[in-house]
Amino acid sequence: MEPRLSRHDDAIILDLGDGENRFNPTSISRLDEAIDEVAAIAATGDKVGLVTTGTGKFFSNGIDLDWMLGDAAQQDPEAVTTSLAAMLDVWARVMSLPIPTVAAVNGHAFAGGAMFALAHDHVLMRADRGFWCVNEVLLQLPLAPGMQAILQARLPAPTARRAILTAHRFNGPEAVAGSIAEEIHDADNLRPRAVELARSLAPTASPVLGRLKQDLYADTLALLRTGGLPGL
Repeated sequence: MEPRLSRHDDAIILDLGDGENRFNPTSISRLDEAIDEVAAIAATGDKVGLVTTGTGKFFSNGIDLDWMLGDAAQQDPEAVTTSLAAMLDVWARVMSLPIPTVAAVNGHAFAGGAMFALAHDHVLMRADRGFWCVNEVLLQLPLAPGMQAILQARLPAPTARRAILTAHRFNGPEAVAGSIAEEIHDADNLRPRAVELARSLAPTASPVLGRLKQDLYADTLALLRTGGLPGL
């Protein structure tokens, strides 16, 4: 993951990069720094919206399992716990930003990538390629309490249950039907539509918006900020 920020009038685009955009200590730190910049802009009172997206085949393929299950991590499991807690904290920061946020899911959003998309106020998805999937049951990995909470807070119960227990791969139309995404668009129109939506909502940016999110997602944010990664 190589997060890059760019400004387009009253929309900020956070491009996660053109690889698999997995979460590991380096990418989590870089993403946290990018959110620092976004938060600093928001703190000025600038009326902006945020669009998070990727370039190419992937939005995010979740946690970097090569890192998490590798020799170095196995020798220092506390470092894994610390890094993954930092990842959940970044999700909480995005979920509570005092500006409108839009995830433009350009391709595969799996596991942590799927949940990171839900940390945004709105999710748009590519119609013709890519899947949204919570596949921890296939990986035989438990979900942290904050992960369970973000799925339950943002999804209808039947969708959350199907996602968590079956690892179903939701395509674009299925994602809309399951209230994972609000809209689907072809590859050429996805990012422009996400920017359009972010800009249309930019006037709502304010500390009050941040407070409303804090109140709306209070329980979820508390669990995300606690970390808690059972069995990892």
